[in-house]
Amino acid sequence: MNAYTLQSLLDREAIRDALYRYCRGIDRLDEAALRSAYWPDATDNHGAYKGSAAGFIDMALVKLQKAGRMIHQISNILIELHGDVAAVESYFMAYQEEMDAQSKPLETLLCGRYVDRFECRGGEWRVAARTVVYDWMRQTPLTQGLRAVDFGLRQPTGDRCPADPVYELLASVLGDKETS
Repeated sequence: MNAYTLQSLLDREAIRDALYRYCRGIDRLDEAALRSAYWPDATDNHGAYKGSAAGFIDMALVKLQKAGRMIHQISNILIELHGDVAAVESYFMAYQEEMDAQSKPLETLLCGRYVDRFECRGGEWRVAARTVVYDWMRQTPLTQGLRAVDFGLRQPTGDRCPADPVYELLASVLGDKETS
Protein backbone atom coordinates (compact mmCIF):
# COMPACT_ATOMS: atom_id res chain seq x y z
CA MET A 1 0.00 0.00 0.00
CA ASN A 2 1.28 3.44 -0.91
CA ALA A 3 1.81 5.97 1.82
CA TYR A 4 -0.04 9.09 0.73
CA THR A 5 1.06 12.49 1.88
CA LEU A 6 -1.43 15.30 2.31
CA GLN A 7 0.07 16.97 -0.79
CA SER A 8 -0.35 13.85 -2.93
CA LEU A 9 -4.00 13.62 -1.86
CA LEU A 10 -4.52 17.29 -2.77
CA ASP A 11 -2.79 16.71 -6.13
CA ARG A 12 -4.98 13.70 -6.88
CA GLU A 13 -8.13 15.64 -6.06
CA ALA A 14 -7.03 18.53 -8.30
CA ILE A 15 -6.49 16.08 -11.17
CA ARG A 16 -9.94 14.54 -10.64
CA ASP A 17 -11.45 18.02 -10.62
CA ALA A 18 -9.87 18.79 -14.01
CA LEU A 19 -11.30 15.54 -15.42
CA TYR A 20 -14.76 16.44 -14.14
CA ARG A 21 -14.50 19.98 -15.58
CA TYR A 22 -13.78 18.41 -18.96
CA CYS A 23 -16.98 16.32 -18.71
CA ARG A 24 -19.10 19.32 -17.75
CA GLY A 25 -17.50 21.35 -20.50
CA ILE A 26 -18.10 18.82 -23.27
CA ASP A 27 -21.65 17.91 -22.16
CA ARG A 28 -22.85 21.46 -21.54
CA LEU A 29 -20.78 23.03 -24.36
CA ASP A 30 -19.12 25.17 -21.70
CA GLU A 31 -16.03 26.52 -23.41
CA ALA A 32 -14.50 27.97 -20.25
CA ALA A 33 -14.79 24.64 -18.40
CA LEU A 34 -13.29 22.76 -21.36
CA ARG A 35 -10.33 25.10 -21.70
CA SER A 36 -9.70 25.03 -17.95
CA ALA A 37 -9.04 21.27 -18.09
CA TYR A 38 -6.12 21.63 -20.53
CA TRP A 39 -2.93 23.67 -20.62
CA PRO A 40 -2.94 26.16 -23.52
CA ASP A 41 -0.11 24.22 -25.21
CA ALA A 42 -1.72 20.78 -24.61
CA THR A 43 -2.18 18.19 -27.34
CA ASP A 44 -5.14 15.88 -27.93
CA ASN A 45 -5.27 12.65 -29.92
CA HIS A 46 -9.05 12.25 -29.98
CA GLY A 47 -10.00 9.67 -32.59
CA ALA A 48 -9.96 11.29 -36.03
CA TYR A 49 -8.60 14.52 -34.52
CA LYS A 50 -4.90 14.83 -33.69
CA GLY A 51 -3.47 18.20 -32.79
CA SER A 52 -3.66 20.93 -30.21
CA ALA A 53 -6.22 20.68 -27.44
CA ALA A 54 -7.33 24.21 -28.34
CA GLY A 55 -8.01 23.02 -31.89
CA PHE A 56 -9.95 20.03 -30.58
CA ILE A 57 -12.08 22.30 -28.38
CA ASP A 58 -12.78 24.68 -31.29
CA MET A 59 -13.77 21.76 -33.56
CA ALA A 60 -15.85 20.01 -30.88
CA LEU A 61 -17.83 23.12 -29.95
CA VAL A 62 -18.81 23.70 -33.59
CA LYS A 63 -19.64 20.03 -34.27
CA LEU A 64 -21.55 19.52 -31.02
CA GLN A 65 -23.75 22.60 -31.60
CA LYS A 66 -25.50 20.42 -34.21
CA ALA A 67 -25.71 17.37 -31.93
CA GLY A 68 -28.40 16.51 -29.42
CA ARG A 69 -28.04 15.48 -25.82
CA MET A 70 -24.86 13.97 -24.46
CA ILE A 71 -23.43 12.83 -21.18
CA HIS A 72 -19.92 11.71 -20.21
CA GLN A 73 -19.05 9.75 -17.09
CA ILE A 74 -15.59 9.13 -15.69
CA SER A 75 -14.60 6.18 -13.50
CA ASN A 76 -11.64 3.97 -12.55
CA ILE A 77 -9.29 6.92 -12.27
CA LEU A 78 -5.73 5.73 -11.74
CA ILE A 79 -3.20 8.45 -10.95
CA GLU A 80 0.55 7.90 -10.78
CA LEU A 81 2.26 11.00 -9.46
CA HIS A 82 5.87 11.70 -10.37
CA GLY A 83 6.69 15.15 -9.02
CA ASP A 84 4.98 17.77 -11.17
CA VAL A 85 3.93 15.19 -13.77
CA ALA A 86 1.27 12.50 -13.50
CA ALA A 87 0.27 9.56 -15.66
CA VAL A 88 -3.52 9.32 -15.46
CA GLU A 89 -5.81 6.66 -16.91
CA SER A 90 -9.55 7.31 -16.66
CA TYR A 91 -12.33 5.13 -18.00
CA PHE A 92 -15.15 6.99 -19.73
CA MET A 93 -18.64 6.20 -20.93
CA ALA A 94 -20.28 8.69 -23.27
CA TYR A 95 -23.81 8.73 -24.63
CA GLN A 96 -24.23 11.08 -27.54
CA GLU A 97 -27.25 11.91 -29.66
CA GLU A 98 -26.08 12.54 -33.22
CA MET A 99 -27.43 12.54 -36.74
CA ASP A 100 -26.48 9.83 -39.23
CA ALA A 101 -25.56 10.51 -42.87
CA GLN A 102 -29.29 10.74 -43.74
CA SER A 103 -29.92 13.26 -40.91
CA LYS A 104 -31.80 10.71 -38.80
CA PRO A 105 -31.26 10.66 -35.01
CA LEU A 106 -28.74 8.16 -33.74
CA GLU A 107 -27.65 7.26 -30.23
CA THR A 108 -23.94 6.56 -29.92
CA LEU A 109 -22.46 4.82 -26.90
CA LEU A 110 -18.69 5.18 -26.61
CA CYS A 111 -16.60 3.57 -23.91
CA GLY A 112 -12.89 3.84 -23.50
CA ARG A 113 -10.10 5.50 -21.60
CA TYR A 114 -8.48 8.90 -21.43
CA VAL A 115 -4.75 8.31 -21.20
CA ASP A 116 -3.44 11.65 -19.98
CA ARG A 117 -0.19 13.27 -19.10
CA PHE A 118 -1.03 15.85 -16.45
CA GLU A 119 1.38 18.58 -15.45
CA CYS A 120 1.37 20.81 -12.42
CA ARG A 121 2.33 24.39 -13.26
CA GLY A 122 2.15 27.14 -10.68
CA GLY A 123 0.38 24.77 -8.29
CA GLU A 124 -2.38 23.89 -10.81
CA TRP A 125 -2.92 20.50 -12.48
CA ARG A 126 -4.19 20.27 -16.07
CA VAL A 127 -3.96 17.92 -19.04
CA ALA A 128 -0.78 18.45 -21.07
CA ALA A 129 -1.33 15.56 -23.50
CA ARG A 130 -4.35 13.33 -24.03
CA THR A 131 -4.82 10.15 -26.03
CA VAL A 132 -8.33 8.75 -26.21
CA VAL A 133 -8.39 4.95 -26.36
CA TYR A 134 -11.66 3.49 -27.63
CA ASP A 135 -12.71 0.13 -26.19
CA TRP A 136 -16.42 -0.09 -27.09
CA MET A 137 -18.86 1.55 -29.48
CA ARG A 138 -22.49 0.95 -30.30
CA GLN A 139 -24.80 3.03 -32.47
CA THR A 140 -28.57 2.68 -32.33
CA PRO A 141 -31.12 4.48 -34.53
CA LEU A 142 -33.65 6.59 -32.64
CA THR A 143 -37.21 7.08 -33.89
CA GLN A 144 -36.85 10.76 -33.01
CA GLY A 145 -34.40 12.96 -31.20
CA LEU A 146 -34.74 13.30 -27.43
CA ARG A 147 -36.82 16.29 -26.38
CA ALA A 148 -37.44 17.75 -22.93
CA VAL A 149 -41.14 16.81 -23.21
CA ASP A 150 -40.15 13.13 -23.61
CA PHE A 151 -39.01 13.10 -19.99
CA GLY A 152 -42.55 13.77 -18.74
CA LEU A 153 -42.54 14.67 -15.05
CA ARG A 154 -38.77 14.16 -14.87
CA GLN A 155 -38.00 17.87 -15.04
CA PRO A 156 -35.87 19.88 -15.35
CA THR A 157 -33.81 18.26 -18.06
CA GLY A 158 -30.19 18.91 -18.92
CA ASP A 159 -29.31 21.73 -21.27
CA ARG A 160 -26.30 23.59 -22.57
CA CYS A 161 -24.41 26.40 -20.92
CA PRO A 162 -25.80 28.72 -19.54
CA ALA A 163 -29.35 27.29 -19.55
CA ASP A 164 -28.52 24.10 -17.59
CA PRO A 165 -29.70 24.20 -13.96
CA VAL A 166 -26.13 23.80 -12.67
CA TYR A 167 -25.29 27.32 -13.87
CA GLU A 168 -28.16 28.80 -11.86
CA LEU A 169 -26.79 26.99 -8.81
CA LEU A 170 -23.26 28.23 -9.49
CA ALA A 171 -24.52 31.79 -9.92
CA SER A 172 -26.46 31.60 -6.64
CA VAL A 173 -23.42 30.25 -4.77
CA LEU A 174 -21.22 32.96 -6.27
CA GLY A 175 -23.89 35.54 -5.43
CA ASP A 176 -23.97 34.29 -1.82
CA LYS A 177 -20.21 34.73 -1.55
CA GLU A 178 -20.38 38.22 -3.06
CA THR A 179 -22.99 39.30 -0.50
CA SER A 180 -21.10 37.85 2.51
